[in-house]
Amino acid sequence: MQNSQVSRQVWAFLLYFCLGVVVCESFRYSVPEENKSGSLVANVLKDLKVDGKELSARRARLVSESHKQYFQLDPHSGNVLLQHRIDREALCGQKDPCVLLSEIVLENPLQVHRMEVEIEDVNDNSPQFSKKEFLFEIPEQTPLNTRFPLEIAKDADRGENAVQNYTLSPNDHFGLDVQSHSDGSKNAELVLQKQLDREEETRLSLILSAVDGGTLRRTGTAKVIIDVLDTNDNTPQFSQSLYKVKLMENSQPSTLVAKVEATDRDFGSYGDITYSFGQVPENVLTSFILNKHTGELTVAGTIDYEADRNYAINIKATDGGGLSAYCKVIVEVEDRNDNAPEVTLTSLTSPLPEDSSPDTVVALFRVTDRDSGDNGRTACTTEANLPFVLKAAVNNYYQLVTQQPLDRERVSEYNITITATDRGSPRLTSARIINVQISDVNDNAPEFEKSTYEMQLSENNIPGLLLGLVQAKDLDTEQNAKVTYSLLPGKVSEQPVSSYVSINSETGNLYAIRSLDYEQIKDFQVTVRAVDSGSSPLSSEVMVRVVVMDENDNAPFILYPLQNGTSPSNDLVPRGAEAGYLVTKVVAVDRDSGQNSWLSYELLKATEPGLFSVGVQNGEVKTMRPINKRDSLKQKLIIGVRDNGHPSQSTSATLSILLVDGFSDPYMKIVDIPKDKVEQEEDRTLTMYLVICLAVISFIFLVSVLVFIAIKIQKRRKFIESSALNFPVGPNFSENCGEADAGSLSRAYNYEVCFTGGSLNSEFRFLRPLFPVFSVEPAQSQGVQRISPGSQEVSSHTAEGQLMSQARGAVSEDSAARSGGPGCAGNQAITANANIGQNDWLSYQ
Repeated sequence: MQNSQVSRQVWAFLLYFCLGVVVCESFRYSVPEENKSGSLVANVLKDLKVDGKELSARRARLVSESHKQYFQLDPHSGNVLLQHRIDREALCGQKDPCVLLSEIVLENPLQVHRMEVEIEDVNDNSPQFSKKEFLFEIPEQTPLNTRFPLEIAKDADRGENAVQNYTLSPNDHFGLDVQSHSDGSKNAELVLQKQLDREEETRLSLILSAVDGGTLRRTGTAKVIIDVLDTNDNTPQFSQSLYKVKLMENSQPSTLVAKVEATDRDFGSYGDITYSFGQVPENVLTSFILNKHTGELTVAGTIDYEADRNYAINIKATDGGGLSAYCKVIVEVEDRNDNAPEVTLTSLTSPLPEDSSPDTVVALFRVTDRDSGDNGRTACTTEANLPFVLKAAVNNYYQLVTQQPLDRERVSEYNITITATDRGSPRLTSARIINVQISDVNDNAPEFEKSTYEMQLSENNIPGLLLGLVQAKDLDTEQNAKVTYSLLPGKVSEQPVSSYVSINSETGNLYAIRSLDYEQIKDFQVTVRAVDSGSSPLSSEVMVRVVVMDENDNAPFILYPLQNGTSPSNDLVPRGAEAGYLVTKVVAVDRDSGQNSWLSYELLKATEPGLFSVGVQNGEVKTMRPINKRDSLKQKLIIGVRDNGHPSQSTSATLSILLVDGFSDPYMKIVDIPKDKVEQEEDRTLTMYLVICLAVISFIFLVSVLVFIAIKIQKRRKFIESSALNFPVGPNFSENCGEADAGSLSRAYNYEVCFTGGSLNSEFRFLRPLFPVFSVEPAQSQGVQRISPGSQEVSSHTAEGQLMSQARGAVSEDSAARSGGPGCAGNQAITANANIGQNDWLSYQ
């Protein structure tokens, strides 16, 4: 134990003296072969004089000098664990001791400690002879106590586990002498103890056993056959027992290594000598060939200085009588620069954040060369014009560090070539490419493909229709480049923009939520925001303009003459009118736009086809010829109005034209106009029906008013009685009383009067003395009902004259009501149709 500590101190001093920068101490451990993976080899915390936290912080790692990493270091506990099962015999062969060299590398500051792990042998191999049978030809006159060397049994184990003894099966002629050598090896020799007699026994068969010294002993056997020959009293003799030669590695096959010679003083067959290998390792048999007749030793395989630096070859010379002699040839291999440097990567930081600061260590690697001397000295370089630089460390270690800022969007990865060159002649070079991925940092906001977007949508669209796609790209990657889309708050026609369009947060597809009407909304704008998914999200915005395209979904509407009655209005034309006389003008509009609103007029039907014409563009109705007395008094025209849409839509207007002699008293002349009997009969019937309807409606209205007054009086009496009992007055009582004092109806009986179109017809003037009687239905609910714009509240006590004036005021709103404008509002409203020539009607809401 003391010797081990002294050795460690000496090694530590020498390494520290050599390196001058890093204190390098050698640690030695041992582990039995055949241990399972994961077995504990040693704990280096005590030897490194650090704790587990420091070991992990300094990024401790274990670097093996061999090609295969047999051990692994736990940077938290400091345990060195067995990573792969070790077979000492396969790893080291007969080398003793069998030591695996590794280095423990610590950073910040950099320290390299040498670790030697000796692989202890276990008795897992049995002794083996090279042959199952050995043949000895021994002359019968061989003197007693003559020794015959036996082939040594090979045992891959070492030490006590190697061959420790040999035994021979019982026989009458031979004994076994086992000899031990200073190197611990043992060999056996047959000793002739009784004279051989060929006439008594020509062949002997013996069993030779080799026993190792393991705890569980293993045995190998071979059969020794002895043929008794005639007398041969001379054995071969080598000129020298030991040959030493030097051989350059990578020598070509058939290169002569050495020539051995042996002589025999016998004659005939007893003097003929043959050469053969004695007990030699397997690598000798694969590397050399021995000529059995000449004794020439030549190269047969590859001679590699790094694999075997010397060979010990035993050569056996045997004469024709079976006598043998041995010599040894020592071959020393000279090194050549045949191995290029090797770059071993120890650690690599990849991916590397693009915001890494200068002097960040990217990779740590070591350069080694299996050659020796100048052939094994190396230099290391890397490419120019890279944001990295190479720094030499210690003990052939190099660091690759950053020297310039990185930008992943410009260069996402680097393939860095590390070139190592030795100093041999000729110089050999090797290269190692290190791939360094640059990881992304969220430093780029999403960018839209366009500065603004414009999308078109036809009106009357289906809800959920795709408007278009907005797309933003982010130069970053992964989550930093994952873009989500959203709509910024805004309003369209005083409503949230989200009620008109929606956006797919992942694809950027814009969809129309509702059906749009070009006549209400022609275009609107929404703002789309794109946000990435980085840890500090970045965003950008873009304006999207949605243009609603008009469709021909509105038919032309006749403004004049109004077409709201069962019979059209009457236009008067003097009989003296000449050709081109302007009778009237048909005025129509179309709510569409563009060519969908271009209107054209045509005469569809006329009482006298050649009498009147209609302007295609302006709708003016003019006479085509002078009016004569034969023309019918009453002319009826049907004017068609068509727009220019695809498909086009149309409507028609009916005009009634009366041909008169003058306009001094239009009302009386119209009344005095003679009619044919059929027309007069139709007018009387229509007038009678109108009078009956007005009378019935007036009666119903009066009854409703009386019922309402009676109910109101009864409720007021009940209220006065309840007040006399000191019941609290409700909060709304004063309000109701205030409305009653103002002379208006209560909340439950306020009505609205709305007049349909046609109130401006000339027939209304003719029937001015007749006032329509309004029919009343029971009230649906209570509460004050407000009149729509242009209307007034009507009291149940209003006189017919006052109601008539209100009707005249409501006429101006008739056109707006027909075109979709404000109509009657309220839960209880009375609508009166004042169009003369039709049955007046009332409606309740």
